[in-house]
Amino acid sequence: MSHPLASRVTGPVLTPDDEGFADEVAAHNRAVTHTPDVAVGASSTQDVVETVRWAAEQGVPVAVLATGHGSVTPVTSGVLLTTDRLGGVTVDPATRVATIGAGSAWTDVVPVADAVGLAAIAGSSPHVGVVGYLLGGGIGPFVRSHGISSDRIESVTVVTGAGEVLEASADQHPDLFWALRGGKTGLGVVTQVRLGLVAMPELYAGALFFDTEHIEAALRGWLAWTAEADPETTTSAAIVRFPPIDAVPPFLRGRTVLVLRVARPGDATTGERVAAPLRALAPTVADTVGVLPVARAAEIHNDPTDPAPSWVRGTMLSGADDDLATALLEVVGPGVQQPFVAAEVRHVARPDGVDGSAVSGRGAAFTLSVVGLDPSQFATTMPAAADRIAQAVRPWTAAELNPNFAGTGAAVWDQATAERLDRVRRAYDPAGVLG
Repeated sequence: MSHPLASRVTGPVLTPDDEGFADEVAAHNRAVTHTPDVAVGASSTQDVVETVRWAAEQGVPVAVLATGHGSVTPVTSGVLLTTDRLGGVTVDPATRVATIGAGSAWTDVVPVADAVGLAAIAGSSPHVGVVGYLLGGGIGPFVRSHGISSDRIESVTVVTGAGEVLEASADQHPDLFWALRGGKTGLGVVTQVRLGLVAMPELYAGALFFDTEHIEAALRGWLAWTAEADPETTTSAAIVRFPPIDAVPPFLRGRTVLVLRVARPGDATTGERVAAPLRALAPTVADTVGVLPVARAAEIHNDPTDPAPSWVRGTMLSGADDDLATALLEVVGPGVQQPFVAAEVRHVARPDGVDGSAVSGRGAAFTLSVVGLDPSQFATTMPAAADRIAQAVRPWTAAELNPNFAGTGAAVWDQATAERLDRVRRAYDPAGVLG
């Protein structure tokens, strides 16, 4: 017997006993297993409308899954609405605006923009979904030179919790537009976004790799360098424990190194001058910093692309000094027994950033995140270790936390922003249908 939604939508409607259900609800983070009562693969905005209206009629919740990078909490009931079929990317070179379907990842956007000489201010991971990233704000490898990605949203097509299709922009439903840029969840199901692109004809970027014995000097030197860093340059430093497996390049296999990532839009001459003090911090085992085609910007971070189990926690820091380096080395340094494969600090300070949206953590100077890959430690060892790290960096911890870096599905907004977000959610989803 078919599900009642099958007669109302054109996309697949699957229950747990149906073939293909597990694939439909699979998250990129394989540590999270979704088991909703029904999965709906939306193939159009109207499919989303019908699904939300049916759920409201039945009094059941609706959760949304696109690429699944942000999956943290398993969906165990109600409707899981998948949006990966809502793809498609077009670019208007005259207005420099990309129209992006909700199922698109940055890998879909970058080549289309590049074909007309433009670039998207994307995230560090190319397979992250565009919409989920933008709903959290979007703090990527060009945050210091080009700001938070959601500031470039022109308009959003969204299905509200009442099943209405709205166009949200600065002129239409401005309260919803404000909330969608940074408010993350419970505001509607986005089916399309129009995003401003930029001209970025040149890029000087890559990574410096410092071996174990030079990690402390490189970390302390980099943090000192950030105090007067070139405002067009975005950098991050990650202590990475590379496993001894074939997927890792031989020169990194089984080694613990500091990976210092550098991204500076602009000419090579200026880039070399800016990077010179970083190269001088300590001897390197590898140096990939140089002229890089903008379409290959994902190589700066080289994040994994295949689905796999992972455990992530993050926070934001209001500042940094040499004492922070000491605190970090005591909890994630190369000689410390801890369960994370990587601990990364990103320099994100941008004091002249645009305001006027719900983005949390805009005033932070750094982000700090840890990543673990061993599922046997997800429930015990990693939470305890993350708590120790949080305690160690407490003196530098910012009051706000961006949801894209939290790793817990939570965010911390200032009180006024949180209260305003609640009002917008109640206005556009009065029955609380959307998760």
